[in-house]
Amino acid sequence: MTSFYIGIAIIFSWFNSYIQEPKNDQLSLLFIGDIMGHGPQIKAALNDSSKTYSYQDMFKHIKEEVSDADFTIANLEVTLAGKPYQGYPQFSSPDALALACKSNGIDAFVMANNHSCDRGGDGIKRSIDVVDKLNLLHTGTFKNNKDRDSLNLLILTKNNIKVGILNYTYGTNGLPFPNPTYVNLIDTALMAKDILAAKKTDIDKLIVFTHWGKEYKEQPDNFQLNTASFLFSKKVDIVIGSHPHVLQKMIYVPKQESQDKLNESFIVYSLGNYVSNQRDRRKDGGCMVKITLEKNNESVSIKECGYFLTWVYKKVIGGKINYHVLPCSRFENDSTFFNKKEDFSKMKLFIDDSRKLFKEHNLSVNEYVYQDSSWTINNN
Repeated sequence: MTSFYIGIAIIFSWFNSYIQEPKNDQLSLLFIGDIMGHGPQIKAALNDSSKTYSYQDMFKHIKEEVSDADFTIANLEVTLAGKPYQGYPQFSSPDALALACKSNGIDAFVMANNHSCDRGGDGIKRSIDVVDKLNLLHTGTFKNNKDRDSLNLLILTKNNIKVGILNYTYGTNGLPFPNPTYVNLIDTALMAKDILAAKKTDIDKLIVFTHWGKEYKEQPDNFQLNTASFLFSKKVDIVIGSHPHVLQKMIYVPKQESQDKLNESFIVYSLGNYVSNQRDRRKDGGCMVKITLEKNNESVSIKECGYFLTWVYKKVIGGKINYHVLPCSRFENDSTFFNKKEDFSKMKLFIDDSRKLFKEHNLSVNEYVYQDSSWTINNN
């Protein structure tokens, strides 16, 4: 009988502990760099017999990582303006590109970038229509000012945590957005107004996704540094950058180390290319950045942050090119996966360059590495 009461006491103690120490609410975000649509990519996506397009191969080896986060946000750096489909310099990709993104785990697009106006106002409108029909979230470009007023702040909510996202670009390659369409441009007065409005809502964190910087430069320029300083002065929590088409540094400053010891900050100056036909050194890959937020006593902070290196593998199958985005850590020790030794060597060079850059310039942001069939942060 004594053992019975001891057992009951143990169960009660466990249950009481469980009730008193509930698991904190968490929300995970994954940010993906530039999704480009160069001419060879469009050609590769075409099925010659059916005359239809598919980009599903792009995600064949990375769907699990893309789908794992609560919300995955990507920079869509093409228009979905319909035919004629075209790559650089004025992009219009088949709708199948957005469909593949949707079916492989991407939840939202930021759409303000230097190619937003490549097909004029009709291109802006049709791109939004395509994304809306797929029930993908988006911000950065708008059909009119009324839509901008109501849809500018993209809000993501899960597990009692609410995050707001704003999106701006340095320009649109000299192509103005025609009335009534609107593309968010980096302008301190505009951003200050938007940030103030966002802060009046009940969001827990505010993220600004910026399209900025000099192409192919590994270090942020003064425009990036000054804009980032301005955004953090306005109490933006997280800044994510794109456009240089190469990787740039990441910096995380926790509350205890921030100047006011109240606000943590996180910035990625450039995510690099997620998928493109650019094959030069450092341009043939990028990274995905994962941020896990946690709510504790009504306060939301970054529980964990890190990056996955990614590389674009142009694999030839039956005489036809296929574009595959690879999570580097999962393939860096498997040379047999690659058809040509040259491809494996190029990926290894990208990995070495990227790790060297981040080791020298990152602050408190480390790589997710694949070990024992799972992903873990490498804190070495």
